[in-house]
Amino acid sequence: MSEQRPHSIAPSPKQQLVLTAERLYALHGLDGVPLRHIGVAAGMANKSAVQYHFGTRENLIQAILVNRIDGLTLRRELLEARLSGDDVRQIVEAHQLPLIELAEDEDCYYLPFLEHLLRKSHPMDDLTASHRESRRNYYARLDAFLGHIPQPVRDMRIHQASAVCVHISADRHRMRMQGMTVAPYALHVSQLLDLLVGILTTQPSAETLATLESSPQEPPAFREFP
Repeated sequence: MSEQRPHSIAPSPKQQLVLTAERLYALHGLDGVPLRHIGVAAGMANKSAVQYHFGTRENLIQAILVNRIDGLTLRRELLEARLSGDDVRQIVEAHQLPLIELAEDEDCYYLPFLEHLLRKSHPMDDLTASHRESRRNYYARLDAFLGHIPQPVRDMRIHQASAVCVHISADRHRMRMQGMTVAPYALHVSQLLDLLVGILTTQPSAETLATLESSPQEPPAFREFP
């Protein structure tokens, strides 16, 4: 008697549209994929399936973000609850590792999708309340260890470290999808965390401090990162 293998549950039509749109936007850009094409690629008989379920492209993009953000936030909360000491590297790992892990999932195109989205003006400040709280906690934890970095350089570095994490992880995902050789996962993660910690903690140069002193002290506006 042959062994019975469990069957995965097929996504709903709405979920299938979200996953298909994530992949197509990641591969072709947000402006390179007509909504009708997404419906066809998702196997929908109704050519207006995207409009039926989401209404507009902006609503579809928001659904792609929300589809991943709850899982990211829960994973971050678990890792943050296990923090054992006062260490910048542990704080960065707990927040960024859930995003880094997505590059290893061949069915997940969230990271290259994010790259395209971050070039646009789509609002990131209307995501889930739990995500916003997780983001505030991350900034607060880092602030406690980055007192030697003056504002607004501190916020700039936290933002830039998140951008670097997204772009490097998305690049790794593309390389894996193209069959290219990548660094072993453990080495990739460890080296990337080293890089992010370096971005955050390196003492500002005399030139940076002098430039900051002579610059207007208006806080810069940053896009929020998922």
